[in-house]
Amino acid sequence: MAEDNRTLVTQFVLAGLTDRPGLQAPLFLTFLVLYLITVAGNLGMIALVWRDPRLHTPMYLFLCGLAFADVSISSSVTPRMFISFLSERQKISLSECLTQFYVFGSSATTECFLLLAMAYDRYVAICNPLLYPVVMSNSLCTLLIAVSYLFGLLHLAIHVGLLFRLTFCRSNIIHYFYCEILQLFKISCTDPTVNMIVLLIFSSSIQVFTFVNILVSYSRILFAILKKKSEKGRSKALSTCSAHLLSVSLFYGTLFLMYVCSRSGSAEDKEKMYSILYTVVIPLLNPFIYSLRNKEVLGALRRIVRK
Repeated sequence: MAEDNRTLVTQFVLAGLTDRPGLQAPLFLTFLVLYLITVAGNLGMIALVWRDPRLHTPMYLFLCGLAFADVSISSSVTPRMFISFLSERQKISLSECLTQFYVFGSSATTECFLLLAMAYDRYVAICNPLLYPVVMSNSLCTLLIAVSYLFGLLHLAIHVGLLFRLTFCRSNIIHYFYCEILQLFKISCTDPTVNMIVLLIFSSSIQVFTFVNILVSYSRILFAILKKKSEKGRSKALSTCSAHLLSVSLFYGTLFLMYVCSRSGSAEDKEKMYSILYTVVIPLLNPFIYSLRNKEVLGALRRIVRK
């Protein structure tokens, strides 16, 4: 009966990155610039591939899928941060909170599968170059991108659906800068054990499955490169993989820091820093990682500028 008389929370307050007023304005300007560069870089990559027929190949179609996922990750979190910087107590409704978590989580899951598909693309290109045009057609590439997004949407639908079994009545303050699911578990009045078990099983399975298969793909790629007799051939093969390897290292390395290293200490600020890497820095860096040393992308950009 006492539980029935509790006031259920329908709005939350995001504590944000910091409670120091002197840092709000500098942080707002910093993240605004980073966000604008992120959106311009990723949408610019999509527009460049769409405009130049020479880039209508599987590799660049995957990059478009990755760029859209990165924009979605950043846009689900960063604009809400702006409001937090400009307001002392930023409220967010339960429906907005669940929507933010859904967009962020589904995009992150999608990125796992896209990175796996891109690793398979590089494996076929280097280990079976003669079969590459047949195996990796644009239609198969489009299908893999669509399946990656579908997996992302379905995966988060499970967790968001299970969140509806929770009630919130202890506190409405989320000590974070976005609606992170573990933070929601902390303020739930309902036992979140079922949610945590399902989250652990699905998230761990997806991350381990994609990461292990990426490692297998690159192990085979490495053996294929070592078998090449020509130094030029080895150098060219390595250069086609270097950008993707760096992107994979950043993505999974940050996941490891977020969910393993951050649990080993008690510093809440450390956990927030790793989350910033995941939600702000990686989406910012990816378009530059894939374009700065890519002659085809730079060539397409020059052709468009000359027109």
